[in-house]
Amino acid sequence: MERVQTQAEQTVSGVTWRAILLGLLLTPVNTYWVTIVEVRWYTLDGTSLPLFITPVFILFVLCLLNLLALKLRPRHALNRAELTVVYVMLVVSCVLSGHDMLQNMFGAITHPYYYASPENEYQKLFFRFLPKFLFVRDELALKDFYIGNTNPWTSGLWRFWVLPLSMWGIFLVALLSMMLAASVILRRAWTQNEKLVFPLIQLPVAMAASAEGGGIFNMKALWYGFAVAATITFVNGMHTLYPQLPWLPAVKQYDIGTMFSSPPWNAVGYLPISMYPFAIGIAFFIPLDLSFSCWFFFVLSQLFKVLGRTQGWDAATNVGFPFFGEQAAGAWLGLGMTIVWGARHYLKSVWRQAVGTEPEHEAGEARDYRIALGTIALGCAFLAFWSMLLGIAWWIAILFFGIYLLLSLTITRVRAELGTPHEIYFVNPQTILTNTFGTTLGGHPQSLTAICTMYWFQRGMRCHPMPNMMESFKMAEYAKIHRRKMVGVLALALVVGIAVTYWANLQVTYEAGASSKALGFKWWLGTESFRDKLMTWLKNPESPSVPRIIAMVAGLAVVVSLRSLRLASIDFPFHPAGYALAVSFAMNYFWFAFFLAWVAKSLIVRYGGMKFHNAAVPFFLGLILGDYVMGSIWAIIGPVLGIQTYRVFI
Repeated sequence: MERVQTQAEQTVSGVTWRAILLGLLLTPVNTYWVTIVEVRWYTLDGTSLPLFITPVFILFVLCLLNLLALKLRPRHALNRAELTVVYVMLVVSCVLSGHDMLQNMFGAITHPYYYASPENEYQKLFFRFLPKFLFVRDELALKDFYIGNTNPWTSGLWRFWVLPLSMWGIFLVALLSMMLAASVILRRAWTQNEKLVFPLIQLPVAMAASAEGGGIFNMKALWYGFAVAATITFVNGMHTLYPQLPWLPAVKQYDIGTMFSSPPWNAVGYLPISMYPFAIGIAFFIPLDLSFSCWFFFVLSQLFKVLGRTQGWDAATNVGFPFFGEQAAGAWLGLGMTIVWGARHYLKSVWRQAVGTEPEHEAGEARDYRIALGTIALGCAFLAFWSMLLGIAWWIAILFFGIYLLLSLTITRVRAELGTPHEIYFVNPQTILTNTFGTTLGGHPQSLTAICTMYWFQRGMRCHPMPNMMESFKMAEYAKIHRRKMVGVLALALVVGIAVTYWANLQVTYEAGASSKALGFKWWLGTESFRDKLMTWLKNPESPSVPRIIAMVAGLAVVVSLRSLRLASIDFPFHPAGYALAVSFAMNYFWFAFFLAWVAKSLIVRYGGMKFHNAAVPFFLGLILGDYVMGSIWAIIGPVLGIQTYRVFI
């Protein structure tokens, strides 16, 4: 990949109005498409992946049309910066409309008042603690939402959503503003000082560069990889429609755990292997030490379960063994602490530039830092007000939002440096707090209810906003877009994206019915939040779990130890992030694909050198692109025909 110039070296190209307009026009298209395929038909789970599917597909179509325009009407063709702007706006729309953000919210804010019954005792247990302004409570609005066949706009039911959606929107804008400000502060450190590789932007960056000529689309290796992946996805897609046709089962989740049926090996349970073309392609761009660590620690974790079976550690009296979720929580917190500690000198420099005691490194950077620091300060004040509004005890609020923001920073760093999936399902502030202080949070049912109310945005963190913000700044450097203009693009896309996502979810779900035809509606988010957790905890409170706390401390200690060993020896083969990813569900779907990519990359580098490696890059980009494009085509065919079609993931 080409060298990225510093902002001072660049000839800055502006963000054009036609790029903004095109991005605004495509945002509702992309948002509605994501909502249709994920909420209505559940035929594409593309926002569960670290590199979103639909923005890549739309960028691919735009690039092909743009190449045609370069030949026929060069003056009307989009340039690299414009393609980058459109792509970034589409990514932001996926962040908001995707699997683990506002889709989750609709499953949460409708659940308590719709599903309350004498049997579950919701009203008796926690209705008095609920912040009512955050929920939809009208019986008819909820009934039609779950049953469907209703137009929310002509029926007037939309008005019952105005208050809760507005309040959540204000909260979300405050949280996103803090993340954007943190990205502005850390941008220089990660993109220029440390020159992190940002593996996940390699494909869109190469595609956007085609505006300067054919670029990557002129490389045969790209189309070879494209053909391999697209053919596999086409064959499996045809099998989904016509089961009598052959297919390739090991491409998706193929359980080899059934091979280990005798004790103690049966302790591994479900053990899937997968050979997703896109996953092999993405993993190729991950540093070798990390891809090795990911699959190695995952295999080691399975052997640890076998050891536990032989020693009787998984007995009924030791519920929760092997405590991978708790190990993962400690590991991710440990990673976050080491990241903050490593950035301490840079952050001091940022502060000194902001207050004027140190010269700024780029023109206007000190002003940017002042605005960013002020935004974070205002955000903290808002979160304090929000916590008081929801009745959260001050110390719980500090821990809750502090842990969430630390995890946000950690996920962003892992994405920027390593580019791996980060489906840390077991790692969230709510779980960490209840494990540490008990399920009553020290006798604060109001705080517990409020935190369960906010479970929707902390559950899985797959389409987390902050990593995509930081990647946008890196893409801006390649496209020579000034950082301030990119801040404006992101801010506009976030505000518009929230509104459009609200519209799409109301339109699609009222039409299909959340419990009728909406096959992908996140009903289980409300069930997890209020029945499985809040109701259970209030009925049967548990004390702080000593084994879980020990597991968290152990996970933190492992990460800190691995980090220290890496600093002591550059040849140390294990990466601390590999351990954190292996025990936090992120590798369950992908470990074997990572193993295959590690083998391929190791052989290429060892026997072909960097020249052969660079020549192989387009092929692996083609694996991603072919899988995404063919998967997107199936995701268009499905809604058009009114059927479920093949999904490239899960």
